[in-house]
Amino acid sequence: MLLNLSILNFIIFEKIFLDFTDGFNVFTGETGAGKSMIID
Repeated sequence: MLLNLSILNFIIFEKIFLDFTDGFNVFTGETGAGKSMIID
């Protein structure tokens, strides 16, 4: 199970840290915010 994700200097992200909880996690945001880039 994925517990957390750290992204440094990737495409539009300079520094991002994501923590996931048990169950269902959802990425939401405006168009062009980078949701698909995280998943790809």
